[in-house]
Amino acid sequence: MSPYRKNDSSSTSFIRVGLFVAIISGLFTFYNTFMSGKSETPSVPVVQTTDQTSKIQDFPDVTDDVDTDPEEDYLPTSTYGEIVKHRYYTLSYSEDDEQAEWVAYVLTKARLEKPWVQRPDQFQADPKVSTGSAEWFDYKGSGYDRGHLASAADMSFNESAMNESFYMSNMSPQARDFNKGIWKELEELARDWAKKNKKLYVVSGPILSDGGKGKIAKKNITIPNAYYKILLDFTEPELKAIAFIVPNEVSYDPLFKYAVSIDEVEKKTGIDFFPNLLSKSEQEELEGQFNIDLWPFNKKKFELRVNQWNKD
Repeated sequence: MSPYRKNDSSSTSFIRVGLFVAIISGLFTFYNTFMSGKSETPSVPVVQTTDQTSKIQDFPDVTDDVDTDPEEDYLPTSTYGEIVKHRYYTLSYSEDDEQAEWVAYVLTKARLEKPWVQRPDQFQADPKVSTGSAEWFDYKGSGYDRGHLASAADMSFNESAMNESFYMSNMSPQARDFNKGIWKELEELARDWAKKNKKLYVVSGPILSDGGKGKIAKKNITIPNAYYKILLDFTEPELKAIAFIVPNEVSYDPLFKYAVSIDEVEKKTGIDFFPNLLSKSEQEELEGQFNIDLWPFNKKKFELRVNQWNKD
């Protein structure tokens, strides 16, 4: 047999093996590139879409009518210089009294008509107070409630607002029968008036200028003798305002007996309310008087307070 035929045969076999390996390798590469790639590619956008959706759902208030209360002209003056701005309300903090001297925010019909979120009932220190706010346990055993200045129900339109309302900087020592009684009635009436007028500026706070009626806890939290609430309807054509000063105790009197002018609250607190919002003439007119007929009271709420809330 010619040696050349043997070499031919070997070469042919080698070529065939090489082609076979090349084909197998090509098929493997094809499979990895197209087949496995197809199984992984769809999972990427699905994960991203889900993640992005969850981020949007974390902020259910993005289409709110007044997203973050950008209107700052309605803020009062600060006696103590510690102004803390949260997303849905602003406060002026008194370190000496370990509470806010005022809490201010916008209350709208649109917000109040949204489904209420659940109350967390988890009080927490305010991380934005530079000197450190009171803690939830400072009120423990004191006999006084952690009374909201900005009502939790006013902030029930989303979780962010509700959680903010439970900062301890928004709390003040309130007698239980005051907190559950006449203060509750005033808060509910304010919401009724906001729905009727579409939008109110609200300022609430304790009267601290008289020194209060004692202290609680090691942080010396002042127990106020009384509280005030101011409501301003700045909606044209009829601007109107009303204020209340209510003793920090049980009351069986109708709420309208505690109605006063804004000027009266300014005398008691030393705070200038709405200095940047109202002109001089508007301040003189709106802050110097009030028309109780423009603020309808609710006899049923008064009877409910006297017969039930005061006794709960």
